[in-house]
Amino acid sequence: MALALGGATHPGPISRLAAALARLVGWRRALVAVVLGAAAAGALPPVDAVPLLVVAFTGLAWLADGARGARRPLRTTFWIGWWFGLGFFTAGLYWIAAALFVDIARFWWLLPFAVLGVPAFFGLFSGAALAAYALLGPVGVARPLALATVWSVGELVRGHVLTGFPWNLVGYAWTEFGPVLQATSVIGVYGLSWLTVAWAALPAVLAAPSDDGAHAGWRAARGGGAALGIGLVVLVAIAGAGAVRLGAAPAPGSADADVPSVRLRLVQPNIEQSLKWRDSERAAIFGTLLRLSEAPAEPPPTAIIWPEAATPFLFEQSQEAREAAAAMLPPDGLLITGAPRATPRPGGGYEYWNGMVALDHADTIRGTYDKFHLVPFGEYVPLHQWLPIEKIAPGGGAGFSAGPGPRTLRLPGLPPVSPLICYEVIFPGQVIDPDDRPAWLLNLTNDGWYGDTSGPYQHFASARVRAVEQGLPLARAANTGISGVVDPYGRVIARLGIGRAGVVDAPLPRALPEAPPYQRWGGWWMAGFLALGLVAAGVSRLLAGRR
Repeated sequence: MALALGGATHPGPISRLAAALARLVGWRRALVAVVLGAAAAGALPPVDAVPLLVVAFTGLAWLADGARGARRPLRTTFWIGWWFGLGFFTAGLYWIAAALFVDIARFWWLLPFAVLGVPAFFGLFSGAALAAYALLGPVGVARPLALATVWSVGELVRGHVLTGFPWNLVGYAWTEFGPVLQATSVIGVYGLSWLTVAWAALPAVLAAPSDDGAHAGWRAARGGGAALGIGLVVLVAIAGAGAVRLGAAPAPGSADADVPSVRLRLVQPNIEQSLKWRDSERAAIFGTLLRLSEAPAEPPPTAIIWPEAATPFLFEQSQEAREAAAAMLPPDGLLITGAPRATPRPGGGYEYWNGMVALDHADTIRGTYDKFHLVPFGEYVPLHQWLPIEKIAPGGGAGFSAGPGPRTLRLPGLPPVSPLICYEVIFPGQVIDPDDRPAWLLNLTNDGWYGDTSGPYQHFASARVRAVEQGLPLARAANTGISGVVDPYGRVIARLGIGRAGVVDAPLPRALPEAPPYQRWGGWWMAGFLALGLVAAGVSRLLAGRR
């Protein structure tokens, strides 16, 4: 804010802070951008410090304002965004490096790439977003809307290019705030990211450069207080609508909330990743899975679910293992397990899959599923003809093959289900067959690669948001955690934390009777948000030119 006395403008503390950030150059500007990016990552699980987003994106807007007076504003703004992204992705994705320590003797040379190379690459998306922001040249109260637009486009592109990696989208900051999270049933997590960035950057409108220069005088922006008030009203309205939606939902555990006669047991064996693929440990690992599965319960489970690659061998091809697993099942029971699969190639040899197998009491395979969204360099090596490196995950020969895509399986005794293996659950809008809507989502994963880092918490948060977007309950079995059951409102019905061996016995919540708006036409909402930001930027420049 600023105070005018006798024609002079005396900047208040907000304007002074904005001016100080805008006037930074060189390494000081880069350092502040990195710190702001790291602060933004602190708003995501497991820290969930949402107010840090206000600090991060308001500061980013002021840094970008300062670049307008630079000799090369477009390039300067790109680097501001890149440094911000470096901080954001380094703090948010540091856990990727933990996977290399499972076999550090082989993969030590990849550490620099995992720690800094991956964030540097993803920083290109935030850098391009800020360069686009500079091209739009918004002024006044349009700046937060324009910043939200370019950031959201960056998230969308990052979620699709080169197989996509939509991890740590800003909208995930609301995972632990159920009323706000309900907005994803209408606009999805990308739309919630747009709203969140626009809201977080709103305080930037309280100060603006008087002549759009980095070293110009700063003043209170026209309409800044009103815009801030409107933003707070919108946030309260979204939270209020979400609270009403939750209030009208069946209470967890009530007769209306669950599918009758279905009882799930999620098995979490907590096998250390360094032991998982040792030949000497196979029998012990399989014994642990059987022992946990056979624990008495009342009522008994109708479906026992093991995590991704639970059996460190080809389960389908081991008659002894299948018979042992089938023997523990009740007559109408079912075992669903993650397991590597192999099918003969026409020309000889085998094709390997990271798959799922459903087995009944009679030792009959009742259904299979193969992962279609494989992890680059983890489960296969892109351009392996020219890159002389090994994939990180063992098994699957030189690399797993990709399955055909989302499928709805019909298994005896269970509602139709859409299986998702590992990080397939993080892709918005790509978790079900739209032509054959399932009644629940099943996520089998092995986060044991990442220990007790932020990675497993972020992964579980993504799974919760998919449940709200699709209006479907979700069951998640993880090797080392987090395992749990989530209802279609994102409420956690039961869970087992990281680093614990045990089981989660829980009913299966009912799906919503109709698909939520996001599942039907969520893309149109996002297009509307992006158009709003572009129009606001254009109108603001037009009005500023007339003044």
